[in-house]
Amino acid sequence: MNEEIEFILDTTKESMQQAIGHLEKALVKIRAGKASPVMLSSVMVDYYGSQTPLSQVANVNTPDARTISVQPWEKNMIAEIEKAIMVANLGFNPMNNGESVIISVPPLTEERRRDLVKQAKAEAEDAKVSIRNARQDANKEIRGLEASDDLKKNAEQDVQDLTNTFSANVDRIFEVKEVEIMKV
Repeated sequence: MNEEIEFILDTTKESMQQAIGHLEKALVKIRAGKASPVMLSSVMVDYYGSQTPLSQVANVNTPDARTISVQPWEKNMIAEIEKAIMVANLGFNPMNNGESVIISVPPLTEERRRDLVKQAKAEAEDAKVSIRNARQDANKEIRGLEASDDLKKNAEQDVQDLTNTFSANVDRIFEVKEVEIMKV
């Protein structure tokens, strides 16, 4: 196979892997009933006048499936952390015990679970669109090459095989997330 086609296939595969990576990151942020430090990843704390990610001013962990504990590195930051969590509008009600901020994660309702599945499905569909766009770009490049028709046809089939593999991977990732979200 010629080097140009190899290069096109490699870059296409890389684009498709990036789509999968993006999907996985997006799905981690969709909470599935159990507490996770990632739930607070969007929280920004006013740290001496500058907006700083929560993870840089405190240790965030989950002692159990329904609780998130935020242990600030400086005790005087507790009030700021509580305020930042409220401002982030995540639906949490933080409480502090003088040492750390404790968040009780409420169980998900059936309706909320369905909404989260829809959100996850939309993310999966976005990933598939990215994969199809990568296929389309690759096929366009292949058609523009000066090579035999057989070589082009084989290369296009290789791109289609990649597309099928990555699309199936997206489906598997979504199914796992759907089961995780719907599990009570």
